[in-house]
Amino acid sequence: MHRPFKQEFAQIAPASFIKRLMAMVYDSLLIVALWMVIGAISVGLNGGEAISVETSPRTTIALFNSALFCATFLFFGFFWTRNGQTLGMLAWRLRVQTMAGGRMSWGQSLVRFMLAIPSLGLFGIGFLWMLLTDERLALHDRWSGSCVVQLPKKDKQKKKG
Repeated sequence: MHRPFKQEFAQIAPASFIKRLMAMVYDSLLIVALWMVIGAISVGLNGGEAISVETSPRTTIALFNSALFCATFLFFGFFWTRNGQTLGMLAWRLRVQTMAGGRMSWGQSLVRFMLAIPSLGLFGIGFLWMLLTDERLALHDRWSGSCVVQLPKKDKQKKKG
């Protein structure tokens, strides 16, 4: 059973390819900043030396890459399960939700995250797929049982004087 969102909207539509792309650009900047913080921490823990393929043991490199991977998932998972919006999605009024319109679970977020990697990595074919269907679902949306929707603009209330 899905948990509903606090704010319900009468009309929502599937998000457009361009808006999803723009939200991804915003979020990628945040992810790079997160990776930089993790890199700085790893340099401090590594005695002031950067982790490199030439000089660092394989276990250190694997641990560093695992930290980057897990932090990236936790970033997306936190926002997706909390209110369905990363900061980039918030800027473009997008929300990821279950097909029934509720919040995603951590398990569903993990499936979505893991499937988005090849969806993006294979020349973006998983995202381009949404241009070929009426539902405008990327492959990882379809496989994880989620969808990205465009939220309406907030109504501006006229103040009565």
